[in-house]
Amino acid sequence: MEPTDDGVPIAELLDERRHLLDVAYWMLGASSEAEGVIDETYRRWYGLSDPVRAQIAAPRSWLAKVAGGICLARLALPGRGEARAGEEPYNTLEEEISEVLLSALDSLSPADRAALVLNDVFGVAPGAVAGIVGQPEPEYTELADRARRSLRARRWRPTTPQQHDAVARAVRQACVTEDAVLLASLLAPDATAFYDGGGKVRALVKPVHGNKQVARSLLTLLARRQRTTLHTRSVNGRTGLVVCYDHQVAAVIGLDTAAHHVMQVWVILNPDKLRTWNQPSATCCP
Repeated sequence: MEPTDDGVPIAELLDERRHLLDVAYWMLGASSEAEGVIDETYRRWYGLSDPVRAQIAAPRSWLAKVAGGICLARLALPGRGEARAGEEPYNTLEEEISEVLLSALDSLSPADRAALVLNDVFGVAPGAVAGIVGQPEPEYTELADRARRSLRARRWRPTTPQQHDAVARAVRQACVTEDAVLLASLLAPDATAFYDGGGKVRALVKPVHGNKQVARSLLTLLARRQRTTLHTRSVNGRTGLVVCYDHQVAAVIGLDTAAHHVMQVWVILNPDKLRTWNQPSATCCP
């Protein structure tokens, strides 16, 4: 006898759709976009052949993975940040998701946002999330950790431009004097440093975590040598550091600060990204 398909209880169907809408709304922050994503998700489900659908042991997980992938693709579209303008809060979530949190999520990269939302909010298995963001599981774990640190930084009392400038100048002084204790005290306990060499210089490949470890890595990079100088300059609109070697920019260091501490350090060593800093009109190095 052929197996029969008795269907799915309506409560389960509605709960499934609501779950998918929640996933899409958390990832995109716009209810109209969320509805469109779920429509496309179910179109893909019904686009499968009957035998293929029958082989899917956990349809809800499959649907969530597809919805997450669609959201990730939409997050990467240029100009999509305007989609939330004029949006009404999604009714079942408006008391749970504040505009502050949605704005914080908007500050993350698409992959970071997907990793954080799918893992921390909806508990999607790490392997499934890694597949959605297109990264091996260890790299996905780093994405999620980075997103958590970024949101944690936004929960701290933000620094004013003047406070940020003071912290940046103190960091420079600690680096120039090679004062590891002072430098570590200026960094948050869970500070992270990212080194971008672009595969063209022998920079650190993995992020460095912890204030003492970050301080040590910076002091190693900036160890005093002849013809090497360190200056404060505007980096991405706020005070950062520029490392010069033989009157050429060798590294640019951006600082993310909160509550008078540095949360994240971004060290650009990639020569391609430093070209604009080394144009004749850019008088970055004295």
